[in-house]
Amino acid sequence: MDLGEVARRAARRVHRHTRRLIRVDADGSVILGRPHRLECAVSNLAENAAKFDARSAGETEDAEPVRLEIRTGRVTVSDHGHGIGAADATRVFDCFHRVDSARGLPGSGLGLAIVRDVAETHDGTVFARSRPGGGAEVGFSVGGRGLLPPG
Repeated sequence: MDLGEVARRAARRVHRHTRRLIRVDADGSVILGRPHRLECAVSNLAENAAKFDARSAGETEDAEPVRLEIRTGRVTVSDHGHGIGAADATRVFDCFHRVDSARGLPGSGLGLAIVRDVAETHDGTVFARSRPGGGAEVGFSVGGRGLLPPG
């Protein structure tokens, strides 16, 4: 399947739910995988970015879009929020872990744990870090035998 198409479906769904624009930039990565599970993982990343983006409060369509990038089977979602502290970057994928800034927001702390499960099921890994200039980059990769050669 085309991972970019999976990401575009997820972006449309998140946009309908949050009214935030999700800009998808995909390189045409083709993978073997479970489309529904992958779409769930990408949706969880995009929903989190929309929720934690500092420009989200009171703004929707006018805010700068959340960026969803796919390069060689690696999905990266970037926001403009407060970023992720080093201590939290290693724990955000744990079940029920909530960073301090998320305690008053909706959610159960399971979304990124699902992302990790999907990544591992597809022989991949997860990552989370602060972005230079503010915000966070959170995502996963599809590894090894799941990533097909281009063309």
